[in-house]
Amino acid sequence: MKVLVTNFNGNPNIGLYMFASEKYCLVGLDVAAQEIAQIKKVLKVPVHQLNIAGTSMVGVFCAGNSNKLLIPGIIFDNELAKLDKLKIDYKIIKTHLTALGNNILCNDKGALVNEEFSAAEIKAIKDALGVPVKTGKIAELDAVGALGVLNKKACLVNTDATQNEIQHIKDILGVDSETCTVNMGNPFVKSGIVCNSNGVIIGDQSGGPEMAYIAEVLGF
Repeated sequence: MKVLVTNFNGNPNIGLYMFASEKYCLVGLDVAAQEIAQIKKVLKVPVHQLNIAGTSMVGVFCAGNSNKLLIPGIIFDNELAKLDKLKIDYKIIKTHLTALGNNILCNDKGALVNEEFSAAEIKAIKDALGVPVKTGKIAELDAVGALGVLNKKACLVNTDATQNEIQHIKDILGVDSETCTVNMGNPFVKSGIVCNSNGVIIGDQSGGPEMAYIAEVLGF
């Protein structure tokens, strides 16, 4: 099983509630237990439930690669304690751009980040992830993390991304990009797609052509 089409409590924006890497997956506490079992089958990594900043919107607040999980300074102490117990290697990034998942698109080769990050914040991100960090836009918008999603095989980005932006992503992240939508035309692709190299989870309001294209480009 490499593709799961689902929703969380009737909400097809599953990417808001999940962060996935090659090592583990974090899911908000509001996600039902039966969904957790399905997620494990598809992504083939341990799945842990916790909230970030008191909400289930883990995908909005978290970014990271195989080296480190990035979390915002607004995370609660009990949530940090959960990460410590799970032995997940994390770095707190102190910034007003607390929705790190919406503002950072990264892998084990590089990171594309919102141009509004300060030089000190970019250095903190670079040091934590252990990869080069460049600023940029997707579809001329700053929220690059919300507008793209990737695994080791490919990157999917907003349909309005320019060719220069697509080339910039390839130069930084080392993967080819294709444009797409999810959940019947939503250009904020991360909101409805969660993936790693083992599988992909897609919001169930997506049309058949959207789902087929997403799975094909990501290698499934």
